[in-house]
Amino acid sequence: MIDDDTRDTDERTMNYGKEHVNVYRTYATPLTGVREIPESEFTGKPNTLLGMEVRAQVEGEEFLPSFRDGDNSKVVATDSMKNFILHHAGEYEGATVEGFLHYVGSAFLDTYDQMEAVRMSADELPFDERPVPDGEGGFEPSDLVYRVTDDESAHGEYYLTRENGDIVIEDQRSGVTGIELVKVKDNSFVGYVHDEYTTLPERENRTLYIGLDIFWTYDDPEAALGETPEEYVPAEQVRDIAQVVFHEKDVNSIQDLIYRIGLRVLERYPQLTEVSFEANNQTWLGVRTDDLEGDAKVLREPPRPTGFQQFSMDHGDLEAEGGARAEAGAEAE
Repeated sequence: MIDDDTRDTDERTMNYGKEHVNVYRTYATPLTGVREIPESEFTGKPNTLLGMEVRAQVEGEEFLPSFRDGDNSKVVATDSMKNFILHHAGEYEGATVEGFLHYVGSAFLDTYDQMEAVRMSADELPFDERPVPDGEGGFEPSDLVYRVTDDESAHGEYYLTRENGDIVIEDQRSGVTGIELVKVKDNSFVGYVHDEYTTLPERENRTLYIGLDIFWTYDDPEAALGETPEEYVPAEQVRDIAQVVFHEKDVNSIQDLIYRIGLRVLERYPQLTEVSFEANNQTWLGVRTDDLEGDAKVLREPPRPTGFQQFSMDHGDLEAEGGARAEAGAEAE
């Protein structure tokens, strides 16, 4: 048994924090000037209503007595941490989820010396502008009334530490989570292993329903702050890339689909280091197909368990794909 007083602290897990801190800011700084891409209409947002569900996790050796001895003299109550987050939402002058996380995480380290590192993460709480009459017989988005939605949302995460008195970004991740897409035809799943355990029939043309979370990291983690908008990657655009590639490609598996999405994301955003995925298969099962005309089907929800896929890619995959295309073109000539 290792004595607590001599144990290598680098091997110890020790942190605490506050999660599910829902914060809402009205009339935040608009996000403007982002790079436009052909797969998306998104060019920015007014941030009239910016909502986030925030998680703060702090670390520091001075918290050890609170675990070992019941000594709370260095502990910042998690209720105080919640209030700290809420207060700083009013001070934040930026326009992105990631920017807020970096801002409030840095403020924690600046305020409390006993905090050696902080991991801040958040999911944006999405709202939809509601259409209202424009006075000329048409409709326009309201700048006052919004609908709460369960749609996909932006995700951000920063891990910050102190080094020689300066705050350093040790890790950064952005993302879009909760994407759900259904493509009614032109999806196949064939050629997989068939043995004594196989009962799934091959399908040349299936209705495919997927859930998808997409994450990415930047070469320069400060690009995620949004302070240089043309280098910022909006979650809305990545979501749109996913649905456009799904529309365009006749894929042979979900693995094939997420690879194609990853290539497109890396092509559009050379400032990214990596893009990664977690997908799950929620494909409905056919009830009636053969006796209906054309591509018509009657489908039902699938039972549990469901399949999932995880995958990460970088620019090496994009370069390899480009080389393969060039080789194929040369052979065709």
